[in-house]
Order: sequence, then structure tokens, then C-alpha cells
Amino acid sequence: MYSEWVVSILLLIGGAFILIGSIGLIKMPDFFMRLHGPTKATTLGMAGVLIGAMVFFSNTQDGISVKELLITIFLLITAPISGYMLIKSAIHHKLKAKEGTKGLDNIEDD
Repeated sequence: MYSEWVVSILLLIGGAFILIGSIGLIKMPDFFMRLHGPTKATTLGMAGVLIGAMVFFSNTQDGISVKELLITIFLLITAPISGYMLIKSAIHHKLKAKEGTKGLDNIEDD
């Protein structure tokens, strides 16, 4: 009974993070700010959904469900790395940031 509540809460929290990340992807004004939505909030949202699935399948089947745990670990490792690579590529191609974006004023290409 309590596991159903835990799964429901994890799915709701994960769905909320995914929604916030998706809205951030659409609403942010430039590439550098727009990248925060999918790399931060959506990654946490998918982790919440996958952990909820892990709890559900661990309680309905025999044994621990490790597939969802491995997917979550893979996602949490690869999303920040891909975001970093996209930012470095944007800097290399001298993509313009919105005027007043802090931290991007003094960046020089490596």
C-alpha cells in the first residue's frame, strides 16, 4: 500500500520536473540559457520517473529491478557531459548569447 504512494509521488515529482524542463527549453531566450532545461530539470525528472518504475517493478516482481537503476545512472552521467559538449561547440562556433548574460562576457575560444 505504501509503495503505491511512493511510486505515485515519484511519478508526479518526475513529471513536474520534466514539464518545467520542457517549458524552460521553449521559453528561454538564447541557446546557453535554453540548454539548462533539458540538462538539469528534465534529467532529474527522468530519474524520478525511472526510480518510481524501479520501486513499482521491485514490489510486483520477484527481486530487485536493476534495469531502471542502470538507465538512471547512465542518464545522470551522460546528460551533463552532452550539455558540456554542446556548450563548448557553441562557444567554438562563436554563438552569440543574449546581451547581459553573466559569465559569457569574458569567454575566449580555446
